[in-house]
This record gives sequence, C-alpha cells and structure tokens, in this order.
Amino acid sequence: MQSQRVSRSEAPPAATVRTSVRIPLQFSDGYRTDAQVFTFEGLVDGQEHLAMGLGPYREAAVPLVRLHSECLTGDVFGSARCDCGPQLRDAAEQITNVGGYLIYLRQEGRGIGLYNKLDAYALQDKGLNTYEANEALGLPSDARDYTAAAQILHALEAPEIRLLSNNPDKAVQLGRNGITVRDKVPTGVFVTASNLRYLQTKVSVTGHGIVLNPAA
Repeated sequence: MQSQRVSRSEAPPAATVRTSVRIPLQFSDGYRTDAQVFTFEGLVDGQEHLAMGLGPYREAAVPLVRLHSECLTGDVFGSARCDCGPQLRDAAEQITNVGGYLIYLRQEGRGIGLYNKLDAYALQDKGLNTYEANEALGLPSDARDYTAAAQILHALEAPEIRLLSNNPDKAVQLGRNGITVRDKVPTGVFVTASNLRYLQTKVSVTGHGIVLNPAA
C-alpha cells in the first residue's frame, strides 16, 4: 500500500441517492459477492453512473474505493487488448474483503465513446499508441472528468477514502472536488501479449503506477 494523502479542496454541487437495491454478482471465474447498487440524481454530467457497496461498506471508517471507467470490450467480452476486465474483477474482491465502493463510470474509451475507441484501435494497429490514436481522431487523449465520482462519494457520505488505482489523475481530480484520498492502493497488474504495449504506454506517458516485469 502506498500512502499518499491528497487534501480536499471544494465540494462539487450536491447529488442525491435515487435508488438502492441489492444485486448478487457472479464473475466468469465463479467468484461471487453481493452488491448494494446505488443510482443518483443531480450528477453534473447527466450520465447513469453506479456505485456498488461491497463487503462491510457501511462499517468501513475509510472505505476502499475503485473508480472504474466502463469498458464494454474488456468488462463484458473479455478483450485482451486492455486490462479492464481483470481489474474490475480484482477490485470487486479487494473491496469486498475490507468494505467500500466500486463506482462504475459510463466513460467508455477514456471518455470518447465506444465507436471512437474502436476507431482508435484501428489506428493503434497502424502503429500509434493509445493516446496518439485518440489525438489523431481530434479527441482528447483522456477526456475523463471525475467530478461526478466525487459527487457520488459525497452523496454516500464518504468524503475520505482509500483509492484503489494506479492512475495519479484520479486522486488529483478527487482532491479538487472535496474528497480526501488518505491512501492510494495499487490495483493488480494483468499483462497479456495483446496489452503489454498499452500498459507500457500508460506508465511512460501518464505516469501510471504499474510495475511491469523487466523482462517484458
């Protein structure tokens, strides 16, 4: 665990819990857990983001939180071009063990959308890296904004968290929106022959805290 306190700044506009419902989850490898799923009103981007309370989430003094951006290809279809599906599965278990929230953000393709992401894949097949491909399409290399995630945490009365992430930008943005990140907990590293270059690019371009096998 890496200790890195990020202080709170200003809270965003208030959002409220709209619905709360229990859903049992079962992953493809057989792992099961129960989620208390929350929906929200008043989110600044108008998207249908979800929060899943896992494990003893109400008893956790400082909940473990994963902000997971939607990835249809990885989360649903098991694409090996990214590590999103394995990260989602790993986060569900880590959070269940200690109590906290998995916040599922509808930000496909780092915020550029599914079709644009697939267009970017085509450019990556021609040699561009994941960030260059987005920019070649005239899009931001990373369009994600975590203001709604901060709103969700405030609505869940979780203004201080342990953040499960390798992405330094998440902690910075949460801090700007009134959330104190007490600790940063690294996610697992899931390397395949198809995603190695993608992971290396995340380390070299955006400073993700991913430790790759030196021989890779």
